[in-house]
Amino acid sequence: MNCELKKPDQSFWGLWNLSFGFFGVQIAYALQSANISRIFATLGADPHSLSYFWILPPLMGIIVQPIVGTCSDKTWTRWGRRIPYLFLGAAVAVLVMCLLPNAGSFGMAVSTAMIFGLVALMFLDTSINMAMQPFKMLVGDMVNEKQKATAYSIQSFLCNAGSLVGFVFPFFFAFIGIANTAPKGTVPDSVIYSFYVGAAILILCVLYTVSKVKEWDPVEYEKYNGAKTDDKEEHKGSGNWLVLLKNAPSAFWKVGLVQFFCWFAFMYMWTYTNGTVAANVWGTTDVTSEGYQTAGNWVGILFAVQAIGSVIWAPILPKFTNRKLAYAASLLLGGVGFVSCAFVHDQYLLFIPFMLIGCAWAAMLAMPFTFVTNALQGYGHMGAYLGLFNGTICIPQIVAASVGGIILGMVGSVQSHMMIVAGVSLVLGALAVPLIKDVRA
Repeated sequence: MNCELKKPDQSFWGLWNLSFGFFGVQIAYALQSANISRIFATLGADPHSLSYFWILPPLMGIIVQPIVGTCSDKTWTRWGRRIPYLFLGAAVAVLVMCLLPNAGSFGMAVSTAMIFGLVALMFLDTSINMAMQPFKMLVGDMVNEKQKATAYSIQSFLCNAGSLVGFVFPFFFAFIGIANTAPKGTVPDSVIYSFYVGAAILILCVLYTVSKVKEWDPVEYEKYNGAKTDDKEEHKGSGNWLVLLKNAPSAFWKVGLVQFFCWFAFMYMWTYTNGTVAANVWGTTDVTSEGYQTAGNWVGILFAVQAIGSVIWAPILPKFTNRKLAYAASLLLGGVGFVSCAFVHDQYLLFIPFMLIGCAWAAMLAMPFTFVTNALQGYGHMGAYLGLFNGTICIPQIVAASVGGIILGMVGSVQSHMMIVAGVSLVLGALAVPLIKDVRA
C-alpha cells in the first residue's frame, strides 16, 4: 500500500506560474468566441446557417479533451506529463490564428473561403482545447486541498483578464486607426491584427509557464497523490471511457444536466449577439456596412463587460453558505440578462444585461468543477473524468448549433429573439440545480 504525503504548500508565485499560460490561451478563446460569427457573416454566411459554423469548436472539444486527459494521465517525459500537450496545443493555435482571419484574403471563391475558414476553425479549437485542459490538471496534480481554492481563483482571474484583452482588441485597433471595414468577403484589418497580436501573447505566456513550472516525476507524483493510476484502475475497473462513465457519481450527470441548459444558452449568445446588436442599435443587417462592423467591435466590448461582471460576482459566490443557491441564483440573473438583450436599443444600456450574464458565467466557470471534483474524490482517473466532463460543455453546444437555424426560423428569423431563447434555457438550468447532491470534500 502506498503512503500518501500531504502536498507541499506553494508560494503565491508558484501558484501563479502554474496558470499564467492560461491568460494567453484565454485571449485566443475570446477572439474566437467574439469574432467567429462576424468572420463567417463577412465571408457571406446566411444568418440561418450561421450556427452550423459553430458545430466544429465543441465537436473538437468533446473529441480532444478526453484524449488529452487520458493520454496525459499516462504520459511521463523529461518535460512532464501535462506540459508537452500544453505546448503543442499552443504552437498549433498560434499558426492557425495567423491563417483563420485571412480566409477571405487569398483570392478564393466564397465557398472555398468558407471551407478554408472551417478547416482553420477546426484546428484552432482543437489546439485551444489541447492547450487549455492541462492547466486544470496541473492544479489537480500539484496543489494541496488547502490551496486549491486559491489556485483556481488565480486561474479564474487570468481567464477573465485574458478574455477582457481578447474581447477589446478589435475595438482598440479600430480606435487607433486600423481599418474596420474591408471589401466584400474580406475580414477587416482590425480583426486580422487582433488575431496576430493574440497569437504572439499566447506563445509568450505559454513559454513562461513551460520555463517556470517543473512537474513532479513519477516517484514524486506517487508520493503526493497516493496510488498510481494503474492501482486505481484495478480498484475502479479499467480506464475504458464507457466503464468510467458507468462508474461516475450521480453528481457527474446531474451537474451535466444543468450544464446542458447553460452552454445551450451561451452558444446562442456567441452566434447571434453580433446580428442582434447590429439590428437593434445600428439598424442594419448589411454585413458590408460600417454599422455592422462597428457593431462587431461593440460586441467585443459587451463581452468584456460580461467578463467584468464575472470578476465582480466571482468573489461573492463563496459568501453563499448554500452553494446550490449561489449556482441557481447566478443562472437566473443571467437568464434575465439574455432576455433583456432583445429589448435594449442603446449601446451603453446593453452593459446592464451583460453584467447580469457575467454573473451566470462566473458560476459556470467555478461551480460545476467544484461539485464534480468533490464527488470524484477517491475515484481515480481525474484527468480522464475531467476530459469526459467536458462533454457536458461540448454536447449542448453541438445540439444548439445543429438546431439554431431551425429555431431562428421558428422565432421569426429575428436574431434578437434567439437571445430570449437563450434566457429561457438558463432559467431551465437554474431549475435543475436542486437535483445536484453537494458532496463536501
